[in-house]
Amino acid sequence: MEFDNNRPIYLQICDAICERILNGELEEENRIPSVRDYGAEIEVNPNTVMRSYEKLTSDGLIYNRRGIGYFICPDARKRVLEAQRKEFMEKDVPEFFRRMELLGIDPESILPK
Repeated sequence: MEFDNNRPIYLQICDAICERILNGELEEENRIPSVRDYGAEIEVNPNTVMRSYEKLTSDGLIYNRRGIGYFICPDARKRVLEAQRKEFMEKDVPEFFRRMELLGIDPESILPK
């Protein structure tokens, strides 16, 4: 995994896990790699992975079964979709239209013919 120096690594790990949930690679109620295993896999300190797992737990996307490991919550895909759609509509879409206006691009010109 390659990391962006402008964003905390633990948040990038959260994003990667959310993407894996969305694309079906991580399915609801399935176990995810342990903190130590995932840290070794992506070459990150286990404490950083733990911080990511704590955030994902507080966001209601994963849960811990004591002594067994972390699992994807039953409604995780739905929650990720809702959160990412909201963020897209509030951040990306307005920026997209602002850039179009700045560059003098007519919205009609990008519609399929």
